[in-house]
Amino acid sequence: MACNIHAEDVGTKLLITVTDCGTVVDISTATSLSIFIRKPDSTVLSRIGVLESDGTDGKMYYATVAGDLDVAGSYKIQGKVGLSSGAVHSTSLSTFRVECNL
Repeated sequence: MACNIHAEDVGTKLLITVTDCGTVVDISTATSLSIFIRKPDSTVLSRIGVLESDGTDGKMYYATVAGDLDVAGSYKIQGKVGLSSGAVHSTSLSTFRVECNL
């Protein structure tokens, strides 16, 4: 994620690494990549994740579009991955701050 995120930023890459007990999960065979973003008003956005590379590094991301980061405040993010084996992995919740503009 960017160092400073501001309200109404577009194209900000929100990056998530999927791990299981501290070990990176190979998500190259994922059948679904989901990223959930909870806004400061408790609205939850469900977005489709994209592999950062080939997936063996466990990394996926979502690039924000207009309206995603429409208010300043504390946001939460969580990833969920469905694998071809039938396993499902949800990441821990992370928090990031969206700053206001002048």
